[in-house]
Amino acid sequence: MVTPPPSLPPRASLEHLKKQAKQLLRQYRAGAPEALDRFARFLPAAAGRSSTTIAAMDLRLHDAQSCLARGLGFVSWAALALRVEAEAFAREAPLARRDRWLTLAYGGDVAGGAGRARPALALRLLRAHPALADDLAVACATGDAARLAAALAADPGWLHRPAGPLALPPLVAVTHSGLLQLEDFRAPLQRCAGWLLQAGADPNQRIGNRYPPASLAAPDDAMPLSALYGAAGVNRDPALTALLLQAGADPNDNESLYHSLESPDCARLLLRHGARVRGTNAVHRALDLPGAGALELLLAHGGDPEEVLPGSRLGPPLLRAIALGRSPRHVAALLAAGADPAARDAEGASAWRLAARRGLVEVAALLQAAGAAEELSTEEEFGAACARGDAATARRLQAARPDLPGGLPATLLRLLPDSVAAGATGAARLMVALGWPVATPGGDWQASALNLAVFRGDAALAGILLDHGARWDEAHGFGSDVLGTLSWASLNEPDDAAAPDWPGCARALAAAGLPPMAPDPADPERLLLDGRALRFSEAVAAALLGD
Repeated sequence: MVTPPPSLPPRASLEHLKKQAKQLLRQYRAGAPEALDRFARFLPAAAGRSSTTIAAMDLRLHDAQSCLARGLGFVSWAALALRVEAEAFAREAPLARRDRWLTLAYGGDVAGGAGRARPALALRLLRAHPALADDLAVACATGDAARLAAALAADPGWLHRPAGPLALPPLVAVTHSGLLQLEDFRAPLQRCAGWLLQAGADPNQRIGNRYPPASLAAPDDAMPLSALYGAAGVNRDPALTALLLQAGADPNDNESLYHSLESPDCARLLLRHGARVRGTNAVHRALDLPGAGALELLLAHGGDPEEVLPGSRLGPPLLRAIALGRSPRHVAALLAAGADPAARDAEGASAWRLAARRGLVEVAALLQAAGAAEELSTEEEFGAACARGDAATARRLQAARPDLPGGLPATLLRLLPDSVAAGATGAARLMVALGWPVATPGGDWQASALNLAVFRGDAALAGILLDHGARWDEAHGFGSDVLGTLSWASLNEPDDAAAPDWPGCARALAAAGLPPMAPDPADPERLLLDGRALRFSEAVAAALLGD
């Protein structure tokens, strides 16, 4: 039997389909037989199961969306959403269609707004609407050298000034294009950049950042984004990075090196062409990466092992490496580069003591070999046992000192948020089970354990913290609270192999008494809480509204 192609009602609306999925979920939760039957027929996880079993499965909105999509002949809700978006795109007027396409080709720092570039969707729409390629702004984003040459021949000044709906100088438009991440466009865009440089384009063309609170209409010129930053820091393309540097691009643009570190080839090129490490915070950025390679590269090129971030309580890189729970290799690199093994934090605690408190046995041994070692107090031994997940030792010490952990000084109470920030979930769970005060701020940005768990998308730990008294309105050092953390993380952090569960965090917050949120009548992409407007990813917004 031939499977019929997927079909949609005329002028299908994703918002209307979302409402249908929510209605299906409500019917399911009410035990409606027709809803149970639809799940049995169209949701693979429910196929072949009895109505009683399906009713007990605690299905969520994403299940209802999948069921609805499959009932319409699509393989997934994502496929359905793409089809709806493509059909809505086709109904746009030509200029609006062009502008929408450009927001998909560039991230929010170029196009304005908080969204990331969506090059795969941009390619799909370009193939469906080839007339888009006639626009010069689109030609810059796709690497259409013939159209760029025609523009230059008609207007030689075009090479040197912002143009198009995004007001981009042509070299910036080429190097920041998200289509550089697609194999079919990489070589054409690289060739276009080379041709623009040969024609006389300034290799240091730049724009002001348009990411909120800045905007396309009012860019932040104090945070310039160079053509080189697009190549090395956004798209991390070594060939394009090399091309710009050879043409004279300034590697010291205050952004490229910092953001290139996840591409060692780009970082090496920048350093080879004179990028200064000191003053860029790149050494501290390297400590955010689990591997030590980027840190070793920076230190070999003059990185300062004693550089202190302005306003940070964590001090020099050695202390920050310990606070983040980084590997012995990180610490060994810092010590070999001249980091002071006797460094102390603002409260006077030594690097060795901080490592021992954190349960970093190998790191403490490295520091001891460098001549730094002390005795731990009972409170510190208790904290260290918790930090390394040694429940037996921690409970033994607690039995002798029933005031622990409540009687710990603030410097040790920070072990809970610091452990969450470092991803030491087992240690954090042990601390909570032993009665740790959950609202204690810590980590790199003076955030509570709940803020940090939500930032990481750890829904299970967030639920545990909420069960032990954590609150959604716990503030952090950037002036917001857990909802602000959830907003930022769900919109900006990569949804990578760590599988962050931000919708699960939202459900945990809602179950723990978060006041009801409602859609913003003035902007369907925002939710309101007592007049406060916030944006979230689509899945998180759905979870906050009750799935």
